[in-house]
Amino acid sequence: MTDAGVLIVGASQAGAQLAGSLREFGATCPITLVGAEEHLPYQRPPLSKAFLSGQVDADSLLLRSADYYADQDIAVVTGEWIDRIDLDATGGCATSASGRTFDFDRLALTVGGTPRRLPVPGADLGNVFYLRDLADATALRASLDAAERVVVVGGGFVGLEAAAVANSLGKDVVVVEALDRLMARAVAPVVSQFYREAHERRGVRVLLDTGVVGLTGTSTVASVDLSDGTSLPADIVLVGIGLVAHTGLAEQLGLEVSSGGIVIDAHARTSRPGVVAAGDCTVLRSHEGLLRIESVANAIAQGRAAAATLAGIDDPLSAVPWFWSDQGEIKLQIAGLSVGYDDVVVRGEPDSEQFSALYYAADQLIAIDSVNTPRDYMAVRKILEKGGSVPRGAAADLEVQLKSFLPARV
Repeated sequence: MTDAGVLIVGASQAGAQLAGSLREFGATCPITLVGAEEHLPYQRPPLSKAFLSGQVDADSLLLRSADYYADQDIAVVTGEWIDRIDLDATGGCATSASGRTFDFDRLALTVGGTPRRLPVPGADLGNVFYLRDLADATALRASLDAAERVVVVGGGFVGLEAAAVANSLGKDVVVVEALDRLMARAVAPVVSQFYREAHERRGVRVLLDTGVVGLTGTSTVASVDLSDGTSLPADIVLVGIGLVAHTGLAEQLGLEVSSGGIVIDAHARTSRPGVVAAGDCTVLRSHEGLLRIESVANAIAQGRAAAATLAGIDDPLSAVPWFWSDQGEIKLQIAGLSVGYDDVVVRGEPDSEQFSALYYAADQLIAIDSVNTPRDYMAVRKILEKGGSVPRGAAADLEVQLKSFLPARV
């Protein structure tokens, strides 16, 4: 690497991991991490949980202190949105919206994404919130204090986490989901049904197969108009209907973009030599096809793989994907990818709020969803990491310890 060094565009979890891993792998070149927000890289998952409920403050969200970046000789530039990148044979130059330029030899895109907007009349009214960054969460937390009626549009992880927080604060909460079950893209029907019943037991109303056709009000939202002709009164509307990856820079550079993300391989390499990408802006090309995985674990793993590639080290993605969601006192832990499953074995009793769903494809265990059962989660995660399985017939037997199926060390 020459003196221009590595430019990391996007001060995200993946970006921070990439920068730190480069130093861990022995890279001595200049490293510059540029982010659009005014903050050092921070954790996003607590925004819809502990931060929204007031249990933690903004400072506690920081991934690393300013001293860490200084000690590692990593230049962190905040408040700069990169909107143009020019490449040449030896590197290139990035230009921010303010006109600031950054030269580089190697380039990493860890640009994340933005919440998908609700495409209905009235969506620009006041007190309509999206939850992606610290500014979003700060504004929502302030408005929750004065609100009584909260409508959450979207029954995915972020929406349900925020719904649980609002409900715990004594708000009247309604979740509106256009599909026929909650978290439909991520979990099996038995898990969806459990979460619907669990939220309803705690006082949250859940409306499935219901779309939003408009929001009404004067300066701020007053009601949510539904596809069945009814409406819901609302002081606050939180929209959580997915993430749109930032692919504009990738498209500008002629990188392969497909299925809503920048296409990378197991080494975090894009279609253009010398350019890597990691985190929520990517889709991974694998034997299952193109996979979009939005999670902290994925951002960390891809950030590390990208750093290895830039440092000339062979360290491809190998970890089993994992994820968690805290919805009130109910913790969901996921390990593995359930894509392509043909059977689900339930271990434990969902009504007890302690159970697991084990996913199988052709008799091979491929993933687990654990609800308040961390031992099941950890056992299966280790089994998957070692390439093992659990016999389908034994999975539901609570007398059988899942850890007994860990493959012997070689």
